[in-house]
Amino acid sequence: MRIILAPMEGLVDAPIRETLTKVGGIDRCVTEFIRVTQGMLPPRIFYKFAPELHNRALTEVGTPVAVQLLGSDPEMMGRHGAKAAELGAGQVDINFGCPAKTVNKHKGGCVLMREPELMHEITAAVRAAVPVDIPVTAKMRLGYEDRSMGVACGQALEAAGAAEIVIHARSKVDGYKPPAYWEEIARVREAVSNRVIANGEIWTVADYWRCREVSGCDDVMIGRGLIARPDLAAQIKASQNGDTLEPMAWHEAVALVREYSAALQTRLEDKYVTGRIKQWLNYLRQGFAEAEALWPQARKIREVAPMLACLDQPAHQLKRCTNAA
Repeated sequence: MRIILAPMEGLVDAPIRETLTKVGGIDRCVTEFIRVTQGMLPPRIFYKFAPELHNRALTEVGTPVAVQLLGSDPEMMGRHGAKAAELGAGQVDINFGCPAKTVNKHKGGCVLMREPELMHEITAAVRAAVPVDIPVTAKMRLGYEDRSMGVACGQALEAAGAAEIVIHARSKVDGYKPPAYWEEIARVREAVSNRVIANGEIWTVADYWRCREVSGCDDVMIGRGLIARPDLAAQIKASQNGDTLEPMAWHEAVALVREYSAALQTRLEDKYVTGRIKQWLNYLRQGFAEAEALWPQARKIREVAPMLACLDQPAHQLKRCTNAA
C-alpha cells in the first residue's frame, strides 16, 4: 500500500522532495521529466533533475527516487535509460502522461497515447537497454482526446515489459478538472497483469480510501494533494493502521516552506525562489485557512525575506486579514 509523490514539472524538484519526504509517509518519488531529443544529454543534466543520484538515488531520509524520461525516439530513449542506470538510477520511468501543449506538440507525453505501438516500441527499447535488476515503469493517462485508450495503451506497456503503470484518471482533454475517473483505472487494471498505481484527485484521507475502493489499486500516486497538505501521506499511513494523526499546524507548514526556501537559495536567484514559494503557497490555500488569508498580500511580494516575514505573521493578524477579506 505504497504512496508515491508525483512528478510535477516546475514544482516537485529535489528541494521539495527532500522537504516532503522528511514529513513521512512517502514511499517513493519521481523526478520531473528529462526531455530526450536527438542529442545525448551529458551527466550534468541527469544530476540537475536528480541530484539524488549522488546519494544512491535516495533522498536524505532514504526515500527512493525514480528518474523519469520523456521522448518519442525509441533508440534515444533507450540510450538515456541506460545512462540513467549507469549514473545510479534504481528505477527508470517513462512519461506518457504530460498534457502540456508544448510537450505534446513535439510528440512527447500524452499525445503518444494515440499510438500504442510507439509506446510499446519506446518502452521495449528502454527495457532492453536498462539492466534487468532495474525496473522500467511508465506513467500515462486514460487517453488523449477521450478516455477510450487506457486498456490498449496499458496492454502495450505490459507487452513491452513495464513493471508498473501509473494511471492518471483523466484524458489529456480532461486536463486536471474534477472528477477523476477512478473506475476507468479499474478497467485497465483488470486487463493487464502489471501492478497498476492510481493517480488523480486525492486530496484527503477519505479520497484515498475511495480511490482504492473504486480503482482496485493498492498503491496510489499523489501530486497536488501532497503539496496542499504536506502531511497527507503520513495521515494516510496512520489510517492504514487504524489510527489518526493530529493534522499539521500552520506554523509547521511555514517551517517546511522556510526549509524549502533555504534549499532553493543554494540553486536559484532570489526572484525565482520567491516564485516557487508562491506556487507552493497557492496550493497550501487548499489545506490551510492561514494560507488563504495571506494570499492577497503574499502574491504581490517579489523578494524572499519579505515573503517569509509575511508567512510568519501572528495568528491575530491573520484573523484580521481574513475578516477584512
